Amino acid sequence: MGRIGPRKGKRMKSSVMELVGQYDPNLPLEEASTIPSSWYIDEGIYARERRTTFSRTWQLAGRVDQLREPGQYVTCEIAGEPIVLVRGSDGELRGFFNVCRHHAAAVMTEPSGCAQNLRCPYHGWTYTLEGALKGTPSFNSECHFERSQHGLAPVATAVWENWVFVRLDAQGPSLEEFLGQDLIEQIRPLQLSNLHWFERRHYYFDCNWKVFVDNYLDGGYHVPHLHKGLDSVLDYKNYTIENGDRFCLQSSPLTTGKAQDDYAAVRKGDRALYYWFHPNFMINWYEGMMDTNLVLPMGVDKTEVIFDFWFADVSEAAREYNRASIDVGQQIQDEDMAICKSVQRGLHSRAYSTGRLSVRREGGEHLFHRLLHADLLTG
Repeated sequence: MGRIGPRKGKRMKSSVMELVGQYDPNLPLEEASTIPSSWYIDEGIYARERRTTFSRTWQLAGRVDQLREPGQYVTCEIAGEPIVLVRGSDGELRGFFNVCRHHAAAVMTEPSGCAQNLRCPYHGWTYTLEGALKGTPSFNSECHFERSQHGLAPVATAVWENWVFVRLDAQGPSLEEFLGQDLIEQIRPLQLSNLHWFERRHYYFDCNWKVFVDNYLDGGYHVPHLHKGLDSVLDYKNYTIENGDRFCLQSSPLTTGKAQDDYAAVRKGDRALYYWFHPNFMINWYEGMMDTNLVLPMGVDKTEVIFDFWFADVSEAAREYNRASIDVGQQIQDEDMAICKSVQRGLHSRAYSTGRLSVRREGGEHLFHRLLHADLLTG
């Protein structure tokens, strides 16, 4: 653990850049500690993350299967910004800020659906599926008003594998550049298009979003202690961690020698693959199935994690098996929710500032902290 000294300063207000400067991203893993505890509890850091990390990276916004036909749309919120994705009449997929150009109300208010046009429920302003302003009730003699200048504001949109991503900032790398060719080539052989969406669940954590990510990236360090069932099917000694530029792959051989029956029944194959993409998206892949995790900050100490469950077989005959797999995932989340809440409470303590990292296990966490530091510096 980091040094313990007079903690009076922890309760005093520091500038965001002073807090950012307390972390040294240049230390090698064998000398490194975590980011300071203040980064998990300071409102200024949280606000800066929304302006940088969550605005400049590509963020998951929807699934391709939700947006196949003209008129299909999906809404979401990213870093406080309302977003709508829609398949146009021309077959093109587009993203827009879901903000009416009249008085800023949300144009589309349902999570998903299909529509012939995009109509704001406040004053009836109507936009085409391509985002152009089409109808403006009671606008007849307004001077210098050009409909063509008042369409929905676009947002950068791109598709990769089963998902649609958006980037809030107008300028930045393409999705392919952001992911990197190495990652794209690693994922391609998994043939994710052969997996079909089955169910979504929402989990609400009493912690900062980074606590959840840290927990995910600790290289299985906590698994033998916290997740007895999961530990029973993983070969912990041969668990590996591989970092890319903006991703981490944690991987473990699967074993049956000590497996609990309920876990062995639904965690099959040679290896488990756990991919994290900076900053907040994860793929947990097993043979014939995967679940994805989308980590959404809801406040400095509140986090929503959206789990989507995917299976090779989503027929009625496979329903019982798929449900059993999701039940195993539910147990793991219940265990993680409790420990993440405990960590968030401890981060407020005068007894804690930073913690040392395990060279064997926590290389992914080290990568995450260095990337986050780089994000915050650019704000």
